[in-house]
Amino acid sequence: MPAAALILIDIQTGFDAASWGERNNPDAEARAAALLSAWRARRDPVVHVRHVSTDPGNPLAGAGTRFKPQVAPVEGETVIEKSVNAAFIGTTLEDRLRGLGVRDLVLCGLTTPHCVSTTARMAANLGFSVRLAHDACAAFATNADMSWCGGEPMPPQAVHDAAVAHLHGEFAQALSVADLLEAPR
Repeated sequence: MPAAALILIDIQTGFDAASWGERNNPDAEARAAALLSAWRARRDPVVHVRHVSTDPGNPLAGAGTRFKPQVAPVEGETVIEKSVNAAFIGTTLEDRLRGLGVRDLVLCGLTTPHCVSTTARMAANLGFSVRLAHDACAAFATNADMSWCGGEPMPPQAVHDAAVAHLHGEFAQALSVADLLEAPR
């Protein structure tokens, strides 16, 4: 059986824009890079997902679609482009994974409650086993809109923790990068 595929979701320069607001986990990219290094060393499948916004004013359009340097793809690694939250919608991701015989996924990226969560949920619903590298993900205060109840903005750590809690046990197993690197393939 093939090893788990590492899927790095939307780790792009567009998320450096100030308009996103306060962020948790400033080490997420470094931890994602550690996973990427291990997957490359083992020659296990790697998929880079890039969000290409169709809104020209969005930070994830134009130059904001560039991958952050510490996790940029190298020749031979799969790159999937999407314009919605789920990496499986309107892309070849599922076909590529199934073509490789991959059944197990390790996910990380930006942002925890949006594209990471949506992709994890869809992956589980499609029958993949999902492990979430929770400390290689991050969220922003702007990821949770509390205006529906007149509430104050949520701190980004609370946004992240809630997103991980909603996934863990039902759609994914949340693990640290350290635990993932120690686990058998």
